[in-house]
Amino acid sequence: MEHTLRAVDSDLGAMTHGIAAMGDLAVSQVRAALDVFVRRDLDLAGKVVRGDDALDIQDAEIEKRAIRFIALRQPMADDLRRPIAAMKIAMQLERVGDLGKNIAKRVLRMEASPPPGLVASIVGLGELSAERLAAVVDAFRAGDAQGAYSVWLKDTDIDERHERVLADLIQGMSAGGQSAGDWAHLLFIAKNLERIGDHATNIAELVHYQITGRELEDRPKL
Repeated sequence: MEHTLRAVDSDLGAMTHGIAAMGDLAVSQVRAALDVFVRRDLDLAGKVVRGDDALDIQDAEIEKRAIRFIALRQPMADDLRRPIAAMKIAMQLERVGDLGKNIAKRVLRMEASPPPGLVASIVGLGELSAERLAAVVDAFRAGDAQGAYSVWLKDTDIDERHERVLADLIQGMSAGGQSAGDWAHLLFIAKNLERIGDHATNIAELVHYQITGRELEDRPKL
């Protein structure tokens, strides 16, 4: 029995470590995508695209670990929540990687750099989303339900920032200076950053549920 308990703890610990590492990579991807946007760095954009491949591999590995754990250990209650949450969190992080890659690709397709004011507005949104993602990864690593709940409560901050970015983009369109294609790319970049914030909130719900067994409902919305 003692040997079995140690094996269960080892398996769960490996999944926790894998999720935390995947989360750190996803945060790095978002911040690197923002650097690509600011600097229009072709080499860095390539690294962001390759980083998404690494997240895909990690997602698949965590899913295999979780399924194997459930099949072999037949866990109950708390021990069952952890592999299920691990699979769902990994899926959210994989989608964050997709969004970071999409941002990098859109930057490379733009014909000209946007005005500095618009760059600052979009980067502000991205930094807020990256900050929330980093906070929820830290909450997962520490087993901090209150930290996850705090991220969940702040979801409307990102929505409000996104609305301000859209207002700035609309104002910029009226002034001209960019091609129609560039404006479309900027709109999608802003939306992708807002969606990264949504994924951070989704992860916060999963982390809170994994730790407490209680679901968060009626997410605050703008």
